Amino acid sequence: MEPSALTLLVEILDAGNLSQAARKLKMTRANVSYHLTQLERSVGLQLVRRTTRRVEPTEVGLRLYQHGLSIRNELLAAQETVSTLGQGLQGRVRLSVPSGYGQMVMSDWLIEFKRLYPGIVLDVLFENRVDDLMRDEVDIAIRVMPEPPPTLVARELGAVRYLACASRAYAAEHGLPTRLEQLRTAPLITAGVIGRQLRVSAYLGNERQEITLEPTLISEHFPFLRQAILAGLGVGLVPDYVVLDTVQSGEVLTVLDEYRLSIFGTQMFMLYMPDRHQTRAARAFIDFVLDKATTARADEKLHRPTRLQD
Repeated sequence: MEPSALTLLVEILDAGNLSQAARKLKMTRANVSYHLTQLERSVGLQLVRRTTRRVEPTEVGLRLYQHGLSIRNELLAAQETVSTLGQGLQGRVRLSVPSGYGQMVMSDWLIEFKRLYPGIVLDVLFENRVDDLMRDEVDIAIRVMPEPPPTLVARELGAVRYLACASRAYAAEHGLPTRLEQLRTAPLITAGVIGRQLRVSAYLGNERQEITLEPTLISEHFPFLRQAILAGLGVGLVPDYVVLDTVQSGEVLTVLDEYRLSIFGTQMFMLYMPDRHQTRAARAFIDFVLDKATTARADEKLHRPTRLQD
């Protein structure tokens, strides 16, 4: 059994189907299928179950996958050692960050990291999907969610606090909601999913409520939501980092502070595949972001106004 055959099996199962594996390996689908068939013949057992859309490992296939994964990761580590010998930290980190958090918090971190490690190529996507990580399109994803997927390594970066807030001018003209139910009729500005009902979880002590809202302005572009809130267009329901400076200055007022509000989740996680080889560049980036997140949490506790605390 050739090591290359096992690494081919790894690529097929990671890709999820033969066509995706063929594109990644720059081979024809027929060629990938042929090599897989040859491997199964040499073993004398079926290694994958094929459907029209996906391939799934059999029990034997899964065991061989683990061996192949170890071989591939060792080969990648050896190649990296040789290619970077005597050089500074180099490589490529493919990163996916949430559109809002990425723009308003992480951009400065990414620029600082790039200055520290000019030899590392940062390939950054601003988006909110997790499936790209599973399809091997990115190395690391930063995501807001209630619970991380069990198939991924998840490093917690901190809590995400949503604020119900409005500009001081809006409050003077229209007043502010004093009860959770009043959000139903308020002109709401938020990042809910267009085309779907917005469900907001509200926690008061150990009690949890869920209300369905109908926003009047929806966008995944958080700087735009911030502008809309400051312009007095309505009541914002956004993560605290979007308006924290204006809350501290008094330009924006918060309401319903006794509740913990959540739309997409209450935690920020860094996600990556458990068995994928982590390059030195990726490991440096992971350590850097964890350190920045720890510092940011400490700063938030120090400067957060009392009314913003849980």
